Amino acid sequence: MNTVNTVALAWPVFIQGMALSFGLIVAIGAQNAFVLRQGLRREHVASVVLFCALADAVLIAAGVLGMAQALGERPMLARPLALAGAAFLAVYGWQALRRAQQAHQMTATVAGAGVGRAAVLAQAAAFTLLNPHVYLDTVMLMGSIGAQQPAALRGWFVAGASGASLAWFALLGFGARWLAPLFSRPRAWQVLDGLIALTMFVMSALLVRHALAGA
Repeated sequence: MNTVNTVALAWPVFIQGMALSFGLIVAIGAQNAFVLRQGLRREHVASVVLFCALADAVLIAAGVLGMAQALGERPMLARPLALAGAAFLAVYGWQALRRAQQAHQMTATVAGAGVGRAAVLAQAAAFTLLNPHVYLDTVMLMGSIGAQQPAALRGWFVAGASGASLAWFALLGFGARWLAPLFSRPRAWQVLDGLIALTMFVMSALLVRHALAGA
């Protein structure tokens, strides 16, 4: 693949990684609530944002590289993995669509004395690394989808997915005082979940097309 073709194909792969990451990471959960809380308290926000984003980037890269190696050793796994990923995204999209029909909100408690940076990062590590869904989303799902890309474009997929993670956590942490009133409104989450559902369904269809094209 020459340089011109690589550049031409890089942006769609970058955007695919970004869209997938946004769809998976933007949800009500303990980690997001923790980042929002730290933002509201203005307490070690940069450290928390960087830790969460770097953790995601490492896990995504590890997943893509690991899955790429597995596919290189067993190329027949590519199609089943693509179909399994498509099924997972479809289910995830359906769950987001169901959430969009219900009223829910995210709140973050801000009471309490200040905590040291080490203790805050320990909490961030617990919220990030002790959640089994983190590994399912980053290592397994994004890893298997990223590994489907040509070797020259996998870095762009990782960059897009990692960039989305960094942007989201930065938005939560540094924009907490403006975002908290919005996220306390059930309607805002319903709209967001509807957009997530649409994204997941589109990406599921693209994966199915990719699997069938390689049949």
